[in-house]
Order: sequence, then C-alpha cells, then structure tokens
Amino acid sequence: MLMAIKKTAPKVQKTPEYSAKHIQVLEGLEPVRKRPAMYIGSTDIIGLHESLREIIDNGVDEALAGSAKNVWITLNNDGTATVIDDGRGIPIDIMPSYKKSALEIVMTKLHAGGKFGGSAYKISGGLHGVGASVVNALSEWMKVEVKRNNKIYFQEYSRGIAKTPLKEIKADDETSFNPGSSTGTKVTFLPDKEIFSTIVFDFEAIKKAIRERAYLVPKLYFHFKDLREGQEKEVNYYFEGGITSLVEKLNENKGPLHEAIFIQKREDDIELEASLQYNNGYVENVQSYVNVINTVNGGTHLTGFRMALTRAINDYGKKIGSFKDDGDYITGDDTKEGLSAVVFVKMPQDKIQFEGQTKGKLGNSEIQPIVQAITKEGLSVFFEENPGEARKILEKVYLAAKARLAAKAAKEAILRKGALEGSSLPGKLADCQEKDPSVSELYLVEGDSAAGTAKGGRDRKYQAILPIGGKILNTERARLDKIIEHDELKNVIIALGMGIGETIKFEKLRYHRVIIMTDADVDGEHIETLLLTFFYRHLPQIIKEGYLYIAQPPLYKLNRGKDIRYAYSDEEKETILMEMKSGNAVINIQRYKGLGEMNKDQLWDTTMNPANRILKQVTIEDAEETDSVFTMLMGDEVPPRKQFIQSNATQANLDI
Repeated sequence: MLMAIKKTAPKVQKTPEYSAKHIQVLEGLEPVRKRPAMYIGSTDIIGLHESLREIIDNGVDEALAGSAKNVWITLNNDGTATVIDDGRGIPIDIMPSYKKSALEIVMTKLHAGGKFGGSAYKISGGLHGVGASVVNALSEWMKVEVKRNNKIYFQEYSRGIAKTPLKEIKADDETSFNPGSSTGTKVTFLPDKEIFSTIVFDFEAIKKAIRERAYLVPKLYFHFKDLREGQEKEVNYYFEGGITSLVEKLNENKGPLHEAIFIQKREDDIELEASLQYNNGYVENVQSYVNVINTVNGGTHLTGFRMALTRAINDYGKKIGSFKDDGDYITGDDTKEGLSAVVFVKMPQDKIQFEGQTKGKLGNSEIQPIVQAITKEGLSVFFEENPGEARKILEKVYLAAKARLAAKAAKEAILRKGALEGSSLPGKLADCQEKDPSVSELYLVEGDSAAGTAKGGRDRKYQAILPIGGKILNTERARLDKIIEHDELKNVIIALGMGIGETIKFEKLRYHRVIIMTDADVDGEHIETLLLTFFYRHLPQIIKEGYLYIAQPPLYKLNRGKDIRYAYSDEEKETILMEMKSGNAVINIQRYKGLGEMNKDQLWDTTMNPANRILKQVTIEDAEETDSVFTMLMGDEVPPRKQFIQSNATQANLDI
C-alpha cells in the first residue's frame, strides 16, 4: 500500500463522555407503525435487513467514536436477532425532564439519541440517530441489556412500549457479554410479522453488509453466527487495511498496474479517505460512502474525487511533457477505464444532506471542493514521489483516450447512416406495434431458425424479436470501439435505442422487458453468459431497473396420446411421469436440445405466453461478488477460471 499523504500519529484523545445529558428528544413513535416504509424504506425483506443493519450500525458508531472493538451478530433459532457491542453502553441514568432512564427514552422516542448534539458522536451511520427506536417500534418484542460500571441493566419492550422497568441483573447473567469489557450493549429483537411480509433473515445479505462495514472501519472485529437449525454457520471479518483492502479485493485477478494509493486528510469536521488502483481491464468499479452508508448513486463527494483525478493526471502529464499545454488531453471518461476506487467521507451526522429518502446520493455542495482539494493534493504528491507508478497510470489513461477517439469515429460513422439515432432499425429486428416502452418486450433469440419460430408465434402487438447469430464478442475484454463495430452487438444497441458509453440516454430505452432466450445446451448458456457480460459491463442500468430477464424454455415434452405436458426441470419431469403412469399407454419423452425443435405454437405456449411462461429476472444482489465472478469467468486471467472449473466439475450436469 502506498501513502499519498504522510499520516501523522493521531493525538490520543479521551473517549467522549456519554450520559443522559447528551440525549435529545424530538417526538414519539406513533408515526413509525403507521408508515413504516417512511423510516426503513420498505416492509419486505429489504426493510427487514435494514432494521438489523440499524442495530448493527449502533455498534459500528461506537467504534467510529473510538470505543467499540467488537460487534457480535447472531441469528437465533427462534427467529430473533441479537447484536452485541463492547462500546460505552447506552446511558441508563435518569433524564430529569422525563423522569425515565436515558435507555428507555432512546428506545421509545423517535429522534432521541446522542447523535444530534454532536458531542457524544461525531459521526454515525444510522437513521439520523433514530435507528434503535424505529426497530423497537417495528418489533413484536425487544430486549436490551446494558453493561456499565461493571453492572448489567435490563429492559424489555413490545412494539415500542416499555413492558418492564429498568432493572439491574446479577453479574452472574453476563455470559453474553465479552468478559474483557466493562461496558457494552446487547439488543435482541423479534421483527413484527404484522409489519413485515417476511421475518426470515437472509444470511448472505447480512454477511455482505457486515463485510462492507468491516472494510470501512479498520480494526473492528465482526463476529457473525447463524444458529438456526439446519443453517448453522459462522463468519468473522477484520481488516487492518480498511478501504485499501477493499480496493485490492475489487482488483483481485484483474492484473493491478501498481500498488493501491491511499489518501487521508481531515479538514475541520470533515475527513476523507480515498483509495484507488488501476488494473489491466477496461471496466470501472468505484464505490462511495458517507459514514457507513453506501451512496450507490454517488453525489458531491464522488464528483469532487473524479474532478481531482482528471486534473491531477492532466497536470502531471503536462509537467513531464506527455500532453500538450493547450488544453486537457485526458477527459473524465478516460480516467475510468480499469479504475477501482473507494471514496469514504466521514462527517457530522446532522450535517449530511441526502437526495431522496434512500440515502443513495450525497447532496452537500460544500463537500465537493473539500474532496477535490484533498484528492488533488494527495495524487500530486504521490505522482511526484512515485514517477514510475505515475507513468503506468498515464499510459493506461492515454490508451483509453485513444480508444475513446476510435470509438467516437466509429459512432460518427454509424450516426451518418442514421443507425444509433433510431431512424434506421436493424433489418433483422421484427419490431412490435406498441410504442409504449413499459408494455413492450424485446426477445434476444439465439439463431435465425429459432428467431423465425419466435416471430411466427409471438404477439406482435408488444413482443419484438431480434436474432443473435453465433458467439458474440466477449465484452469483458473489449473496448467500446470494438463493441460498436461488432454487428450483433451494434444491432442490440440500435434496437434498444438508448445509446452506449457517454451517449446513453436511459429514458429512450424502447423496451422495459429485455429477454434473453437461448437453447438449453452448452452453446446456448455460453451465448447467454456473453450477453449478460455485455449488459452488466456496458448497460448496467437495464439490470438495476429490473428490465433484464432470461426466458426458461422447457427441457422436456411428455405425451401420452392427447395428454401433452412440458417439464422445465428434471425434478418436474419425474413428477409428471408419476402422474401420467396411472394408465398403461406408452409415455413419449422428448428432450429439447434447442428452441428450433418446437413449432411456433409450442414456443408461444411454453416460453412466450405471459400466462404460462417462466421468466428469471436478472438482479445484482452483491455487486462486489458479481464483479468478481464476471472477472473470473470472462477475464484474461486463466488460473482463477481453471481453479473454479476444477472445484465445481463434480456439479456439472453433462448432457451427453
């Protein structure tokens, strides 16, 4: 790891006092149960996990405040979740104005907590300090134990209302706390089935959230156990390197060009950590955070980082004579190719301004110049002190600039023909009559033969068909100019109508269901993977908006006389066979090798008719893991792919 800015040893500061006088109260919990989605985003499994994350983040906030070193998360067999931290413990002394303990006020009043005044917590990542009370309101019951002054205090709640007074528990009952700590908080809660559509936690989703926080808060140890019957498992996370460890993970198997650059600096109450590293690939992977909140839609901090990166590279290139002095040769798009980076801003919770309720985009205008100045300074120092590494980066962005110019020329050539403007749709496209994208579907069909069958069997009012001939280009290893020159992909781009690269206008997408339909064999799965790679790397918003699907044609046709049935899996085939064996007539079983083996009526009935068909929606649940899988399967590095094949060979279903 390379340091772009010299880090001085931080002054040892006394942990801030945390007592009842730091607790401020704004209102009660009545609105939470009436409109839970306003507070946790939704009442489905996403909202369920948001509730658990809010409790976890209380422990993380203690670590950010310099107190906690461990957070324990347990999924219990009774459906509850338990979170323990070894932080300072929620204050239990009496608040005179309420004549109740600070713990009870924190757990039963909305906007009550130590994160508003700014002295107990400098930064935090919860629901602006209301996380614990919101989760309490949406729980069938919650039990809280606080360890302070070597004593343990307990209180129980039901749907946000205290059911027991605060009481001291004997020290003998402290088995759930880390014996090495004299303070801490333990929260156990059962989500309310009256509120949530499901109260079953997903281990993998929680693991991802914990891993993400472990990267952001170095030297904080996460212990995660699933004790549910039949699902017992355990993971632990601890990263010394913080966000630099995350960047190195993002670049795993991608051929990093240099050691990761790390930038860190504090200006008043704003602290920036940024880490970046270029690789041999062509795809950008940049993540941004405010406190522990993943700003998936970026914001002013990410804008400042990008501007500084472009400026620093241009200034250094001009200084050593690589670029001309009459203007910037490198654009922001050129710096994206092969870039993996994490931008992490820590700031007072009460100053954060998010755009929208989901906290996906930072809106603070004052953050952009701060991040820009710190990043520009850090990169300039790094380039001066590491000229060899700096030249590798310059060479990388210079090649990207050449590719950009080549892609521009290729696009202009296509535009002159009117292709990407939509005035001339591909000749192979059998378009639908409907002009409303929200009800229109585009089938990307393997081969002209199957496409012909699909054209004959479709509902031409809203279903369009585009044949995909043969193996298409592997876009994991291709720049944009090569993609645009590839006929099959060019036809896809033109048919979709939204452009590609910097010309993308998502609102011009012509279909809100893009359906990949290939044969159920190895070649078909390969084409499907190539198309998925193209969409994930170059048109990811189609996936993020939920517009990409995979058709599921049947694997078998079973008939006994006039009794004809279709099976979409081997298990379903066996079930149907058992049902059809009630008579003595012979049952004919046909294994479909390709779409072309079905006539137009069969294809419509089994695969294209909305009343009968099965579509798999393509989603991105774990961006880091998804990126890693595409890199491993479709990238240049052979050893990781070989290891994957060897490890999973026994699971392969060979149709010989």
